[in-house]
Parts: sequence; structure tokens; C-alpha cells
Amino acid sequence: MAYSAAAGMQLVAARPCVSASRGIHASRAVVSQIDRVLSTTTGIASCPKICCSRPLSSKRSGVVVRAMSGESALPGLPIDLRGKRAFIAGVADDNGYGWAIAKALAAAGAEILVGTWVPALNIFETSLRRGKFDESRKLPDGSLMDIVKVYPLDAVYDSPEDVPEDVKSNKRYAGSSNWTVKEVAESVKNDFGSIDILVHSLANGPEVTKPLLETSRRGYLAAISASSYSFVSLLQHFLPIMNPGGASISLTYIASERAIPGYGGGMSSAKAALESDTRVLAFEAGRKGKIRVNTISAGPLGSRAAKAIGFIEKMIEYSYVNAPLQKELLADEVGNTAAFLVSPLASAITGSTVYVDNGLNTMGLAVDSPTITS
Repeated sequence: MAYSAAAGMQLVAARPCVSASRGIHASRAVVSQIDRVLSTTTGIASCPKICCSRPLSSKRSGVVVRAMSGESALPGLPIDLRGKRAFIAGVADDNGYGWAIAKALAAAGAEILVGTWVPALNIFETSLRRGKFDESRKLPDGSLMDIVKVYPLDAVYDSPEDVPEDVKSNKRYAGSSNWTVKEVAESVKNDFGSIDILVHSLANGPEVTKPLLETSRRGYLAAISASSYSFVSLLQHFLPIMNPGGASISLTYIASERAIPGYGGGMSSAKAALESDTRVLAFEAGRKGKIRVNTISAGPLGSRAAKAIGFIEKMIEYSYVNAPLQKELLADEVGNTAAFLVSPLASAITGSTVYVDNGLNTMGLAVDSPTITS
């Protein structure tokens, strides 16, 4: 089952710009002293740069070392994810929100692991090896994002026992193993021991173009399974290997709370469930593992996957005309928000739906409506 446009029209390439440094808890006196030292010795403070340019490989080959350009830190509140490891589920190309989030986390210093839908795995890994994504992999400092390992993943299935025979024998799954949620979590544990960040960038609605009144039970439940329960399953299986103080995020869409004609097949219901689950999981994961759980509600963005909905360009135009901020919405803005939410700077934020849509969610009237424009 492909992870498609049902993700809420949330896919496009990005160029995140996130700086990284230490010392966010320094007192005013200490900061002033640092400023005096820097101005005396160098004239300016240099911002550390994260280097993630180790050759790409789908296999782990030693510890990743990131050379830091300068040890002095700028005063302020930088996003610093050095020493953190992130698993991002739902990266299958270089133009989705999952990719944008991966780049933002990498720019902030995190080690990147990804889970890719099994039928798309071969094409994705081949494109990585042949350098087709090199331009998209560029980070703000000019280095390339390093994806340490790519895992095959189909988050519709929790364990091998759940996989039906027709899927097991499907040629698109041939050559791949250990791709259910439970098996992937076990593989990550065996390979790396633990993670700090879990990102859910998965969605699929096989009947997304159908009105809800025409959606079958099978299509409706498939949307719920792939788009919302998959997050529950991922957190359920990864929580035991997440370090205390870690964070998890997912991606949702305004159709969870407003009627969006054309966004059908049960996908609006799936997004509503995802947001409700975010609040419940925030409590449970917070109490059980000291893990924060949030979701990002992003506005419409154009991508290859989003075109499956059929009216993505009209939604982008509508958003541009009617949102309070009349500008293009970029995926790097979602990536940067994700980097903040999983960082120590957001240590008291959990159970929240954070809107990144130029403010479109606040509007109750379309300003380009013929009723008022006339």
C-alpha cells in the first residue's frame, strides 16, 4: 500500500537553515563574559557548522564523526541536536515532508536513520547511491546530509504474523526482510541501541478521491490503519529504545477539524484520530518514558504524491489568496518547526497540534469569495 498524497498534501523539497551550538542555559553574567572574551580575541563569534558528508550507505559503517568549525558558541537560543539519533518513517524520495524534516534535523546535528516503504526501497537506495539526490542533500553549510542507514518498512503491519500470504509472495517485497514495525524497531536496537527522536511521516488512503458517503468500510479502515494507527504502533514499539527526554512528531492536516471537499476516503477521519492520539500518547509516553509527543498541521504543498488528490494546485492557490500571510509555504518551514519541537528548546511542549500553514487555519471566511468580492 503506497504512502501517497493522503499525507495531507504535505510533500515538497526543502532547504532548511538551522544553526547549532551549545550553552543555552548560560547566565547573563557568563554570556557577558563570553562576549568580552570573543570581542577581545577574535572580534566576532563564529557559528559552529554541522558536517554530515560521510559517503552514503544503506549499511552502518562505524561511528559518524561531525567536524565542528570552531568551538565558540553564539549567545542565544540555537537548536542543537548533536549526539541525538532520529528515526524518520516515511522517506521514499527527496521531495516530501519526511525528507525536509530529515534535513533540518541533520543540519542541527542529529544522526539520521530512515524507514522506506518496501516497494519503493530499491529505487530510493539506488537514487541515493547514484547521487540523484545530492543537490537535495545539501545542508546550509554546503555539506551533504548523511543518511546513516535505510530500513525497509511497511507500517501497516505490526509483526510478521500480521502479513497476509499475498503480500509475502508479492514480488515487490521480494528480497526484503524484517520490515514490519516490530522487526524494524528490533533491527534499530541491534544496530544502534537507542534513538532520541521518532518521526511519523506516513499516510495512505486508497479511496482518498471518494466522498465519505461513497467510501467503503475497507477503504476507510485502510486509511485509519496506514495514516493514524501506524503512529501508535511505531511509538509502541520504539518507545522501549527511546532515551528519556526524547520526542516524537507526526504530520496532520486541517481536514481533521474542517470540511475539505475532495479530501475523502476516510482521510479526514484518520487525521482527526491522529490528533486525538497525539494528546493521549503525550500523556502515556510522557509518564512511561519521559517522551514528548506533538503533531504538525501543515498547509497544502505541491508534490508528486499530492497530485493524486487531484486538486492540489487549486488548494495551494486558495491558501495563498486567503491565508493571513500571503506567501508560498515551504517545506523547510515545516522542517525547521520539527527541529524545534524535538529539541530541548521545546522541552515543555507536548500533546500539541502546531499549525504551519501561514495562518490559514485561523480563517473563517474566504476573502476571495464572490459573495464579498462583488
